[in-house]
Amino acid sequence: MRKLALSDEILLSIDKPARYIGNEVNMVKKDPSKVDIRFAMCFPDVYEIGMSHLGIQILYDMFNQRDDVYCERVYSPWTDLDKIMREKNIPLFALESQDPVKLFDFLGITLQYEMCYTNILQVLDLSNIPLLSKDRTEDDPIVIGGGPCTYNPEPIADFFDLFYIGEGETVYNELLDRYKENKRNNGSRHDFLEIAAEIEGIYVPSFYDVEYNDDNTIKSFRKNNSHAKDKINKQLVMDISNTYYPEKPLVPFIKSTQDRVVLEIQRGCIRGCRFCQAGSVYKPVRERDIDYIKDKAYKMLKSTGHEEISLSSLSSSDYSHLSEILNFLVDEFKGKGVNISLPSLRIDAFSLDIMSKVQDVRKSSLTFAPEAGSQRMRNVINKGLTEEVILNGANLAFHGGWNRVKLYFMLGLPTETTEDIEGIALLSEKIAELYYDEIPKDQRNGKVSVVASTSFFVPKPFTPFQWVSMNTKEMFLDKAKIVNAKMKEMLNRKSLKYNWHEADVSVLEGLLARGDRKICNVILSAYKKGCIYDAWGETFDNRKWIDSINENGIDMDFYITRQRDFDEILPWDYIDIGVTKQFLINEYKRAVNEEVTPNCRMKCAGCGVAKFGGGVCFENKN
Repeated sequence: MRKLALSDEILLSIDKPARYIGNEVNMVKKDPSKVDIRFAMCFPDVYEIGMSHLGIQILYDMFNQRDDVYCERVYSPWTDLDKIMREKNIPLFALESQDPVKLFDFLGITLQYEMCYTNILQVLDLSNIPLLSKDRTEDDPIVIGGGPCTYNPEPIADFFDLFYIGEGETVYNELLDRYKENKRNNGSRHDFLEIAAEIEGIYVPSFYDVEYNDDNTIKSFRKNNSHAKDKINKQLVMDISNTYYPEKPLVPFIKSTQDRVVLEIQRGCIRGCRFCQAGSVYKPVRERDIDYIKDKAYKMLKSTGHEEISLSSLSSSDYSHLSEILNFLVDEFKGKGVNISLPSLRIDAFSLDIMSKVQDVRKSSLTFAPEAGSQRMRNVINKGLTEEVILNGANLAFHGGWNRVKLYFMLGLPTETTEDIEGIALLSEKIAELYYDEIPKDQRNGKVSVVASTSFFVPKPFTPFQWVSMNTKEMFLDKAKIVNAKMKEMLNRKSLKYNWHEADVSVLEGLLARGDRKICNVILSAYKKGCIYDAWGETFDNRKWIDSINENGIDMDFYITRQRDFDEILPWDYIDIGVTKQFLINEYKRAVNEEVTPNCRMKCAGCGVAKFGGGVCFENKN
């Protein structure tokens, strides 16, 4: 019988002990002694967040389909257990076997957002794995990173043995096969890293040297090992209807962030918003076959007992068979107590008609993401939404029974003016006004509620805005004050509410997103000062980060407020995502000129991803 790593005494003393015991519905059980490779798959955040991550569910299923591999899971212990594990010298363990992570061949860490970087060090530290890759021995697991943040892995390069750039279904099997071969040949850790570096999409940071100019910009980025590649090419699955997808996903014991069946209907986005990294790195759009989706819906609902199914995509409205799949799901499951959720819909007549079929309109609020308050600013960011479309969508929604609207905006966008900022309040007011003008008093379901929220713009790698200056904390907060003051001037101010994001976190995210290898020391210092769970408001300690930045001689203006030149070597330039740098430069120039670029289905903009040979780039070609 499996023995738990934590005693009953400890489990009874901590919050949500079910986070640490495993044995959930659909958990894979294998004999660790009868496999060749043990792989610990880590999401460096609390269990409820990690269990909602589709990428880990896919890889967990994919790895465990192999008889020679046992993939288990590990998450960051919450602060209460973290303290106990350090006091009692309890090593971090995997949920399935409850064995220490140190015993595994691989520790794979999903890098979903920059603010989890200190949690990576927490996981390594509690696992008794040296924090720096150069200090690891033959007795330590190979530490590999994957996920969106690997598109600039330099700020965490010192902590990883290798990174996987791209979608996990492509070359992981080859990587595992080569590990087995190296093991059979009694090869060393270094031997395996050389073998791995020859695989497309694999980046071994120690095989590259960075040289800096006197002004701290990068002078050169060169490989120091003949096995390393000059460019790391992003890996993509082009036929996503003929690849791995879990039919029996794990079902958590406690409520997770996404406590439902998640069906990915497509990858990528046709829209080309200039602030959006996901829109660039997941190009081109690839749709799943509708029969594939129908089949998975049946099997996943049956195997999990979930009562909700979510259609996942960066822009669900753009899935060409959305109406058909929705009608199928409504006909098949709605009468059986299964709810259907549709994130990432554009607000138009088509989408509202769909939502009216799947939602109880009186229980839900409608979400718009105009991103900017003025039309000029929406043209700059290539949002592709006019005020007329937004107001028409709101009008249709109000007539359809909705009376609660959430609006998402960004502050600090390139070329932003006070007029653009005040436009957030003015657009919110117009939507509230529309409700009272359009809906007769006797037909209203109470007052209208318009909640506007602003996040602060963070320039990300591989976007047209990767070169731009980012606002300081003071600039961000001044802009939020302008919105707040303008909201209070509005006639319908009692129907309006305004929220804004934490500025300190956004500035730090900017440093971690566009930083180079010098930032590794900052992250290490912050962790040693006690920083973990930096994405959580109750645990984030900006003072410790500021001290770490200052102690390591980091000039925040260099990384945050400085405008980069187009010919500067950027820390991520050695990665090829398919989208060309010239295309990003052209898009930046179009942004400055307030020119809108049509979406991929309207007209090809020649971004470069047609070289992958599939997806939306070839939809209308014979």
